[in-house]
Amino acid sequence: MPKLVECVPNFSEGTDLDLVQEIVAAVKTAKVIDLHSDPDHNRSVVTILGEPGAVGQAAFDLTERAMQLLDIKGHTGVHPFIGVVDVIPFIPIRDCTMGEAVDLARELGDKLWTSLQLPVYYYGEAAQIAERRELPFVRHGGYEALKLEINDPHRRPDVGQGLHPTAGAVAVGARNYLIAINFDLDTPDVDIARSIAKNIREKSGGLPGVRALGVGLGSRNVAQVTVNVVDHQKTSLKKLNQQVNKWAKEYGVGIVSSELVGLIPAAAVHEGIKDELKLTNFSRDKILDNYL
Repeated sequence: MPKLVECVPNFSEGTDLDLVQEIVAAVKTAKVIDLHSDPDHNRSVVTILGEPGAVGQAAFDLTERAMQLLDIKGHTGVHPFIGVVDVIPFIPIRDCTMGEAVDLARELGDKLWTSLQLPVYYYGEAAQIAERRELPFVRHGGYEALKLEINDPHRRPDVGQGLHPTAGAVAVGARNYLIAINFDLDTPDVDIARSIAKNIREKSGGLPGVRALGVGLGSRNVAQVTVNVVDHQKTSLKKLNQQVNKWAKEYGVGIVSSELVGLIPAAAVHEGIKDELKLTNFSRDKILDNYL
């Protein structure tokens, strides 16, 4: 069987769905198996699967098209970002090592700079600077902060220099599975969402392998706890859900619903997950193993 790699580019457009489709249509060499767009985050997350070389080319083609159609100047959204294509992670799936995923990330990074003049930060297993292993460190302060600090020694890109005038910069990396899930609260109070996020994230003494932010969704007038689980073996979705509900109860609010962003491995799925987590978009199509 052929080697398989997953790639999950995130780009900074989630309101104009025709534009989103035009960018995703640039992927010709690999298979798009999932697409998630959100107007408040103003962001789209694409899941691509295929052989390593084909996936690397697909990531390049998507980035090139996004750079042709989008302008990071004036972009707004509640999700942190540093460029029109914000992050491109490679995940080894079958008969592929993490080392090969790192090589793929580095090859793409070099090509993005030499061909498109897009500066690149390497993160995750592909990081060349220890602190940059963590994506939040790379993206600290977002695009506005990066504009001011781009020439500081600690903020200079790993590949290239400065910022692209309309595309900003991109973080390219290699990592293991990451589960992205959003919890919508029955309140518009963003401070409550931020407090819940602080209580559950690892950095603040919460759950291992959990990153979380509290944001407001203007289109729905609700607050949201947006979560990344970087190690579902350390913190299961069941455990995460219990803790989110526990802290929501502490603040006198409830969870209206939750949604997955992208796919999850079968090993992270437990019986009754859809009803227990109030998932609005869970189906067989959301399980990565069904595409292998």
